[in-house]
Amino acid sequence: MTTLTAVSWILSIALGVMTFFFIFRIVLTWYPQVDQSRFPFNLIVWPTEPFLSLTRKIIPPLGGVDITPIIWVGIFSFLREILLGQQGLLRMMM
Repeated sequence: MTTLTAVSWILSIALGVMTFFFIFRIVLTWYPQVDQSRFPFNLIVWPTEPFLSLTRKIIPPLGGVDITPIIWVGIFSFLREILLGQQGLLRMMM
């Protein structure tokens, strides 16, 4: 396995997992009574909160609705497509 293949594989998994975490954060916003500091919810909150807190400084919640997880799902999906899609940069380099 070449280094580029290993990087593509690891990057694909990392971007996919983060996209899943942000989608799960979207679902968690539907249930505000859930204590996000308790297990298993803290496993989702811990890796996503640094991204969301940065974005919330720029885009505050609109009408009480936090749209920042939706923005990050778009960003991670875009990165995955640009880097690893059928005509992605890493795919072309291989």
